[in-house]
Amino acid sequence: MASRPWGTIYTGVTSDLPRRVWQHRTAAIPGFTARYDCKNLVWFERHDAMETAILREKQIKGCSRRKKLHLIEAKNPFWHDLWPEIAR
Repeated sequence: MASRPWGTIYTGVTSDLPRRVWQHRTAAIPGFTARYDCKNLVWFERHDAMETAILREKQIKGCSRRKKLHLIEAKNPFWHDLWPEIAR
């Protein structure tokens, strides 16, 4: 999730991406994304098992901001909001 292109970035893990993105977009749950207005889904990965998703989340959170920007821009160079791609 991002506040805007090249803005604040949030990394998280969930078993229900559409529901969780909607929660971030509507600030339904107080926290980091609500405080920093991270409402745009700019990148995501799917995993078959929660264990691998959590390991990947930890790996990404340990990366530098530069590496996170590279991950986003490799798949989404214009920082489009990907919400319509996953919305039910």
